[in-house]
Amino acid sequence: MRFSRQVLLLQIGVVTAVLAVGTTLVALMLRSTLTDQYGRRALAIAQSVAVDPVVVADVTARQAGGELELRSQRITDRTGALFVVITDDHGIRLAHPDPVRIGEPVSTPADEALAGNDVVSVTEDGTLGLSVRSKTPVRATDGHVVGEVSVGYTVAEPAEDLAQLLLVIAGFAVGALLLGAGGSALLNRRLRRVTHGLEPRELTELLYEREAVLHGIGEGVLAVDAEHRVSVRNDEAERLLGTALPVGAELDALDLSPRLRRAVTEGTPVDNLLAVAGNRVLVINSRTVRLGERAAGTVLTLRDRTDLDALTRELDGIRTLSDGLRAQRHEFSNRLHTLSGLIQLGHHGEAVEYVQTLTETPASLLGPISDAVTDPYLQALLVGKTEQAQEKGTVLRLSDDSRVTAPITDPVAASTVIGNLLDNALHAARMGPHRPASVEIALLADGTTLHVSVADNGPGVADALRETLFDEGVSTKLVPGHGLGLALARQAARSRGGDVWLAGDGDGALFVARLPDMLATEG
Repeated sequence: MRFSRQVLLLQIGVVTAVLAVGTTLVALMLRSTLTDQYGRRALAIAQSVAVDPVVVADVTARQAGGELELRSQRITDRTGALFVVITDDHGIRLAHPDPVRIGEPVSTPADEALAGNDVVSVTEDGTLGLSVRSKTPVRATDGHVVGEVSVGYTVAEPAEDLAQLLLVIAGFAVGALLLGAGGSALLNRRLRRVTHGLEPRELTELLYEREAVLHGIGEGVLAVDAEHRVSVRNDEAERLLGTALPVGAELDALDLSPRLRRAVTEGTPVDNLLAVAGNRVLVINSRTVRLGERAAGTVLTLRDRTDLDALTRELDGIRTLSDGLRAQRHEFSNRLHTLSGLIQLGHHGEAVEYVQTLTETPASLLGPISDAVTDPYLQALLVGKTEQAQEKGTVLRLSDDSRVTAPITDPVAASTVIGNLLDNALHAARMGPHRPASVEIALLADGTTLHVSVADNGPGVADALRETLFDEGVSTKLVPGHGLGLALARQAARSRGGDVWLAGDGDGALFVARLPDMLATEG
């Protein structure tokens, strides 16, 4: 039997049991109330008879039958009572519905009434059958008890009234039962709709499977409902996003990437969207979940591309350096061919002069760079970017006041900030109107803090981009797929307590970075 049907039957059973118990209690209370009411009616009749002067006189005189019998019979007929019995102070009947019983002792105890007390609602079995009766004393003019009056109603009369009331109660009970059963059926229907017809066992299995899937995969999973509240997330999602994702939290209240927010609010499928979260580059895919025609929310999967991007940047640096070395090899080959030709032609003096000229002129830019910057990582980065700039017709200069003699403590963060700023500046310079396109970088050490400034003679930053320049997805380049460099640079700087900002935008752009604790203490 399905669980929903079990719940329905249980609810109907509970309603039936409650109605049965309630009806029984009400019936018992009504029976007691009706018996008491008939007893008080009988007592009122008995008291009215006991104060009748004719009755008092005849009872005092112990005159049986006659007027007493006529009066008791008229009262019995008028009130619908079973009997009106009058006795003397010894319990001998002076009036009785059955004349044969006159002169006999009463069949039920009359001691309490003859003692001067009223007796109410006593159910006794007498000569006329089982009845509800009340008794009251008859007092003489001097106040002493001279007899008693007993009035009774057959128990069938309150039973009939009780039966009529029970019929009404039964009607209400049946109505309540039908109403309860209907409510239970509606609740059962809603339960099936809410659980999509799944049984508790199936729901338990789904819960176990969901937990296994959420926490067993290497990707982050974040699900939000139609009101953009977090409904499901795993530990990997919190780790990748670098923030807690409490279930039920509003998405707008969380410190999340603007691209991720747009992927949720736009409600359209997104594939391989790059976003920045802290120092991480994430690949986001989103899908809208629908239940029938209703949108139930959005599910996002998050993958970490930070390591891959770091390897890509490192490979780009190696490729740039190798291209520079290949260009230098070609240059040295030409110079060696020239020197060989001079020697073979016997121009020994010219050959010596040519060699002296070569040794006086640096073959690369490493000389001036090594004088101002001693760290090998920064040297390699600057040499590679210089060669890259020369290949693309751009001049990259190291400012005259640059000086960094201490080794850097975090080469990856330094290359992320400086490399992205240089790439952005080199591209801007090539797109600008000035020739030659040039970029100047300044590196200054202030204790353990590294200060970086990169200036270009490009077209500058458009006014529309000033406020959102460092947001992910915002780019000054016209090539698709860009828009992460400046965001990554700022994230890397801020993760160390520093920052990257646009300091000037006149003839070209000037970006400045401050990187605390980037340099080791000298000495």
